[in-house]
Amino acid sequence: MDLYDLSTLPTGERVITEHVPNVRSVSFGFWIGTGSRDETEARAGVSHFIEHLLFKGTSTHSAQEIAEIFDGLGGELNAATSRETTLVYARVPDDRLEPALDVMAGMVYDPAFAEIDSEREVVLEEIAMVDDNPQDLIHDLVAEAVFGGHPIGRPVIGRAEVISSVSKKSLIAYHRAAYAADNIVVAAAGNVTHDRLVELLSERVPATEPHVRARKPFGRVAPPGYRFQRKATEQYHVCLGAPGISRRDERRFAASLLDSILGGSASSRLFQEIREKRGMAYSVYSFASQYSDSGQVGLYVGTREENLVECFEIVARELADVAAGNVRPGELERAQENLKGRMLLSLESTSNRMSRLGKSLISDTELLSLDELVAKVDAVTGDDVAALAADLLRLDRLSAAGIGPSESRFRAAIERVNPALVERAAA
Repeated sequence: MDLYDLSTLPTGERVITEHVPNVRSVSFGFWIGTGSRDETEARAGVSHFIEHLLFKGTSTHSAQEIAEIFDGLGGELNAATSRETTLVYARVPDDRLEPALDVMAGMVYDPAFAEIDSEREVVLEEIAMVDDNPQDLIHDLVAEAVFGGHPIGRPVIGRAEVISSVSKKSLIAYHRAAYAADNIVVAAAGNVTHDRLVELLSERVPATEPHVRARKPFGRVAPPGYRFQRKATEQYHVCLGAPGISRRDERRFAASLLDSILGGSASSRLFQEIREKRGMAYSVYSFASQYSDSGQVGLYVGTREENLVECFEIVARELADVAAGNVRPGELERAQENLKGRMLLSLESTSNRMSRLGKSLISDTELLSLDELVAKVDAVTGDDVAALAADLLRLDRLSAAGIGPSESRFRAAIERVNPALVERAAA
């Protein structure tokens, strides 16, 4: 279940595979170590734009041919951009790997950069769609509040003014610099052998210039930030957030359990207190993201004006309670079983197995076996969870972002959590 093979191609790409013989599919992906945090302000959104353009044709296949080939293979083809990576991935029947790899290698290494202007409009529509959806937009606002002017706080999707004006020449140059062999990992899981994938890749990947990383490290934590956007919504959409921990931090297991206890599961405190017991929100949850040298923790509540202040009184009370060391009987054990169960169930998907391999390798994170992961989760104590809550979610450490019709109502709610933040915002 946890055996994998790893090697490096002569061109420099690292290849990692896990053979799963009892399935008839293969999931594989090209992981590129570049994302929105690697962009300058003047190029904000270029990584995401390039991801779109990879589907618009290569020197050997048009955009329509790419779509038709994967439909004919009975496969799935997709891509995603995050703050630190770009991923082009597919899942196909095991006997269709070679033609799928033909197309995807062309997309990653030899995109035609065709139809730029029409795809530019598609991305601008995507940005407008996020702007019209407060449940998505609020997460961009809270990231800006938490990280200040650091690139990690910018929206992955990009800025409309950049997408509207970036030239084809700039896109090609950015792609050439970022999509270099030593910045790419190819991961696969399913009914495929490592030697076979290496053979297929060796015939299809070109030599590239070495990648020069210009990623700005995350240094000093900025003071808590405040963002509010006035919008005529029926609900107020509010996020509280703070800098978190990196994916290399040993406390990441405690962080996952803290997330489950606070708002990451149906039995969590915030879900039970705000939604189930009082009916004051449809959507309430906590979240945690981990990056190579930093992270983010936070929570989201969407509620009507008359419930807003009381919701955040509950939030402040529950955060303070956990940080004070009051992990209730059964909470930690339930969170541990929940986390272990989700890890086990995720391994039934070849796509998840591929993602686990690729994400670990591209981020230079230790790849633990399932037994090792379970042991790490079981080793977390209630004191570990409480100490992490006191460190990360101390009330005076929290940034706030809100979307709704009245800023004064938003401030009244945030005052229940971090009064000093509201005072600074008003000054």
